Amino acid sequence: MDICKIPENASKCSGSTMECFMVLSTQAQKISIATLCGLFGTLCVFENSLVLYLIFSSPGTRKKPSYIFISSLALADILASLIFVCSFVNFHVFNGTGVSKEAFLLQLGGVNTSFSASLSSLLLTALDRYISIARPSEYKLLMTRRRAWTALGVLWLSCATVAALPLLGWNCCTLDSRCSELFPFVDDTYLSGWVCLSLLLLGCIVCAYAHVLCRARQHVAYMGQHQAQAGRQNTRMRMDVMLAKTLVMVLAVLVLCWSPVLALMIYSIFSRLSDALRQVFAFCSTLCLLNSMVNPIIYALRSKELSSNLSRLLARFGRQLEGPGESPEAESTHRSSVVET
Repeated sequence: MDICKIPENASKCSGSTMECFMVLSTQAQKISIATLCGLFGTLCVFENSLVLYLIFSSPGTRKKPSYIFISSLALADILASLIFVCSFVNFHVFNGTGVSKEAFLLQLGGVNTSFSASLSSLLLTALDRYISIARPSEYKLLMTRRRAWTALGVLWLSCATVAALPLLGWNCCTLDSRCSELFPFVDDTYLSGWVCLSLLLLGCIVCAYAHVLCRARQHVAYMGQHQAQAGRQNTRMRMDVMLAKTLVMVLAVLVLCWSPVLALMIYSIFSRLSDALRQVFAFCSTLCLLNSMVNPIIYALRSKELSSNLSRLLARFGRQLEGPGESPEAESTHRSSVVET
């Protein structure tokens, strides 16, 4: 394994460089991390997989750019959960220092790609909602499925390229530079750039949602004044406002879960971290999984189309459990309840 410069506060460590970054000192801490990662990761994969199924199982949702972007967010959360849980638990709980520098940077690149794609998918969703509300008459011409898939392709390629830079040579071993105190082999300059990029994405998302909320408030006032004559356009506006509010809730959860991690990353760039703060960072990292787990719950509770698809799925599953012996009266009642939903 390559040995490179390590943080000054880790110079007391002996042997492999990666051992300096194993900050969980007690068995209770390791069990807590393993439990949180296992719980959040399992629920995240299940919930986001369900969201993907609900979107692509219905022609009405899989063709809409809004849900194409949401499916990208769900896919990014699934990949982030799988890669993060496996690498994080193996490293901190099972003391997995047997991997090479290249293998570790490859795992880290996968996590960075997924989380960056998650943020970028939220940004595209914000722009999509802004166009839908600000220019409803031109929305279908401006936001086509082809443009949506092209934007996602550029998004994922860009995120993968940025995440692969440490593996391609921008690391403190190759450059003989100062290593990060939070991640093995990661150059402090690269970490600064990644944090700045994440903050820029968050800032753009906040600005976009601020405009979306402003437009949504205007449309709510408009619908109140033209309730009787709005008709079909009124229904479309109400759906756009509902989805905009849903995505604002997603953004609020995102900021709350990511703020501690980004704050500690920024602090580590300008000052040395104590062992206690590095332990705090390890536990705060699990909040990223919590964010990925909460997003699908918000979709199910706020999106009428997804909740309707979920109701039909549960109804079909319930009929399969009851078997062919279900009475016609019960079948009729069941169908009517689904239609009402």
